[in-house]
Amino acid sequence: MICNLLLVDDHSLIRAGVRALVMDIPGYAVIGEANDGTQLVELVERLNPDIVLLDISMKDTSGLDALQQLKRVRPHSKVLILSMHTDPSLIMQALESGAHGYLLKDTTATELKHALEALRDNERYLSPAIAHTVINQALTRAQKHQPDPAHAHNLTARQLEILRLIVRGKSTREIANGLNLSIKTVETHRAQVMKRLQIHDVAGLVLFAVREQIISLDD
Repeated sequence: MICNLLLVDDHSLIRAGVRALVMDIPGYAVIGEANDGTQLVELVERLNPDIVLLDISMKDTSGLDALQQLKRVRPHSKVLILSMHTDPSLIMQALESGAHGYLLKDTTATELKHALEALRDNERYLSPAIAHTVINQALTRAQKHQPDPAHAHNLTARQLEILRLIVRGKSTREIANGLNLSIKTVETHRAQVMKRLQIHDVAGLVLFAVREQIISLDD
């Protein structure tokens, strides 16, 4: 089954480049394009794309404004930001406004494929190049008083420990070795964490952990 994409960017060369990348990825097709965010809501309602690829910086209506308008009308729309900007506050604003992923414009075809597959599977995606940027930005927003994360989210101390290690990029084997647990035990804890938080991908866990201040600057 083909996954239909809507491409919104005010640079025709960028749209052509992304379209060419998509053509080389089986199972995906660009069914519509726009060079202005003001057209986004109307195009989404008319074309009903599976995923919207949206630039942040456009001349008339910014991608963030267009994204916020879209989310008010169609809150379940899947949006992948495609931008050259690596400013942490801008990235966080896009994610908090409802984007499911953030991809840099110098991406490769392989990374674009991974991002599209993630959104297609109802997961989130962050370019590896900006993952630490997102974490650091979220940590700077930490409040002086924060609830106990294990209590607030019904996680055991061990599950919280494993969540922190997952967010820090540790593999299941590394976590098992570091905590002197079996791989199966770690996998069980990981599955329980995802089930309790209703988050089923690592990128989503990262965003959740930094937003809820489950990781700190000392981690």
